[in-house]
Amino acid sequence: MDSITLHCPITIKAKVTDELKAQLAAEVQEAIKKADMELQQIDFQAKRIMAEQAKIDAQGLISLRQQVEAEKQKRLDFKNHMTEKLKETAQLEIGAEIVQGNMQRVVTVNVGDDLHRIMSTEILLENGKIVAFRS
Repeated sequence: MDSITLHCPITIKAKVTDELKAQLAAEVQEAIKKADMELQQIDFQAKRIMAEQAKIDAQGLISLRQQVEAEKQKRLDFKNHMTEKLKETAQLEIGAEIVQGNMQRVVTVNVGDDLHRIMSTEILLENGKIVAFRS
């Protein structure tokens, strides 16, 4: 056997531009809004469910309240994480490169090929357009 076909990772990087910063900030702000809406929804539903539970069984009310608080805490933690991410996005320097994700590619390798070079392939984007392939 002289060759084999592999699935290799490709790192997708983006050059930071004003447009990219604005896009990233908008995505993070949207996630924060969604978390706020989920928190409001949890509060609204919790009041109704707790009122029903209080009529049925007062003992179950304590565990229900703990479940509600745990769900609220998850959303608050996520919101705090997103707020930090928004600060980090604002501090990105124009021209810097950030990792946006990974993809897979199919490649045929032969005896004697440089596997490290093949495995370290990158695609560089600028405003969503491919500007370079690197290996």
